[in-house]
Amino acid sequence: MARRRRGSHNALDAWPGYVDALSTLLMVVTFVLLVFVVGQQFLSVSLTRREHTLDALQKQLAELSHMLSMSEDKNRSLNATVASLTAERVQNQAQITALGGQIATLTGQIQSKDQALADADTSTKAQTAQISTLQAQIEELTRQLQAISNALDLEKKTEAAKDVQINDLGQKLNVALADKVNQLKRYRSEFFGRLRDILKDQKGVNVVGDRFVFQSEVLFPQGSADLTPEGQKEIRTLAHTFRQVSSTIPTDIPWILRVDGHADRQPIHSAFPSNWELSSERAIRVVQLLISEGVDPHHLAATGFADYQPLDAANTQAAYARNRRIEFRLTDR
Repeated sequence: MARRRRGSHNALDAWPGYVDALSTLLMVVTFVLLVFVVGQQFLSVSLTRREHTLDALQKQLAELSHMLSMSEDKNRSLNATVASLTAERVQNQAQITALGGQIATLTGQIQSKDQALADADTSTKAQTAQISTLQAQIEELTRQLQAISNALDLEKKTEAAKDVQINDLGQKLNVALADKVNQLKRYRSEFFGRLRDILKDQKGVNVVGDRFVFQSEVLFPQGSADLTPEGQKEIRTLAHTFRQVSSTIPTDIPWILRVDGHADRQPIHSAFPSNWELSSERAIRVVQLLISEGVDPHHLAATGFADYQPLDAANTQAAYARNRRIEFRLTDR
């Protein structure tokens, strides 16, 4: 009887320890949840600031585009004015040349007929008056030509200033476009980085430059465009990751996820007439599964390259396996 009572007493002494352990675990879970909530708040604030910044850049880009369009219209008007003045200048020069010829002819006539003109003073005076009139016309045309030249020089200076302004606007526009491209590169790096972490131990999946590559055997049976259960699982994993990344891409960035189907150059022995149809159908099946998993079809494209974009030109089974693939490329539209 004494032994039985002592064992019951020890069991009761252990209960407070369990209570302390459960209390400590509850505090740790509460602290972790608190840290997670605070982190979510900081992330939300950061995303909001990024959206405001992108909206401001978009407005600035629209203003620059409008200014550039206005400058181009005015530049075209200035070019038309310059062309008109140039044509008028050429016409006046032609008139001056013609009048100079007439003066030379009259002068020759006067020199060859000095004696006859002495007897015909009236005729000489008339010719002299005609010469004076022609000289006055030449002087007037010369003044007009000088005015046209001055106006042409002014238009050229104005056009040069506008060209400088247009170049400045073009540089600003290029900087803004380059910023959009760099933003897309950052999101592409984030997308591929997440996929690399998720699928780093998966055989037949790797990153080649700016493309994420699945070997066809990972997704499809040989000669078929029907996704295997394992292939559907891989594409659903990719769709989940892509939805997370695409939700953070601003709407003003023109991006698209291109799904490229590639085949090897071995003759095909299936229901498909050629490798063109097989590679295209495989890309389409992947796109259809991505759409069913919630990826926006406006940002998807399916393309087939048959066997005309090989990674390995060797005639070996290993080379054929490398060339049979599905590539994902996040690029601008």
